[in-house]
This record gives sequence, structure tokens and C-alpha cells, in this order.
Amino acid sequence: MSVRAFLDTNIFVYAVDQCDDQKKATADALIGRAIDRKTGVVSYQVVQEFLNVALKKFAVPFTTEQARLYIGAVFRPLFAVQPSMGLFSDALDIRSRHRLSWYDSLIVAAAVEAGCSVLYTEDLRHGTKISGVRIENPFL
Repeated sequence: MSVRAFLDTNIFVYAVDQCDDQKKATADALIGRAIDRKTGVVSYQVVQEFLNVALKKFAVPFTTEQARLYIGAVFRPLFAVQPSMGLFSDALDIRSRHRLSWYDSLIVAAAVEAGCSVLYTEDLRHGTKISGVRIENPFL
């Protein structure tokens, strides 16, 4: 049985960004495996955060059409968690219990809601387990 994995925004940014070849290769492999094995998960928040970076902050920002194509090819097969009152409530509990930022708490809550065993991110402490989800920094 394959492990469900939540991919944080930075994974997608590194996959597109040309600044670090090693991080790009790692990110590309994670995304490819997540899509091919149908084990990867993202939430609405990851899509929003990525598009904010891609449309405004890349050295060469995405065009509207590039953004639309990326959403269809990459995010559509991974998209699993919508905003809800339950998600917000769970994120508040995680924020309070683990002293995380609001946005990190939302990411963890989304990973929990999707039944993920692992959350790939470089924004949280590697090896930590929160609400049954193991945090892994794939770039270490």
C-alpha cells in the first residue's frame, strides 16, 4: 500500500524555479511520483500560494495561460482538500497545541484531513510528528 503524501507549496516553487538544480530535481521527482502513484495531495491553499508566487515573484512570471496549464497538468490530479469550517477549526487546534503559524497550521490540518502519513515541506521541523502526520524536508 502506498503512503499518501501532502506536498507543500515550496515543492512546486522549486520544481519551476531555475535557481537551484538539486532542489528542482528533488521537487520534480516528488511531484512526478505523487501524480504517477496517485498518492499525492494538495489543498486549495497550496494552489493559491503557488499561483501568487508564479504570477508575481518568479524572475519570469507565469502568463495566465501558463498558470492555467500548470493547474490542469499538475494540481488537478493532486487537489483533494477544500476550505471548510471543520478544517479551520482543526487548524486552530493545531496552531494552539503546536505553536505553529496560522498558514502552517492550515497545511498540517489539510494533510490530516486527507489522511496523509507524511507532509513534505521545508517550513516545519524535519522528523516532527503532528496529529499523526510525519514532517519530512526532502531537501536535507
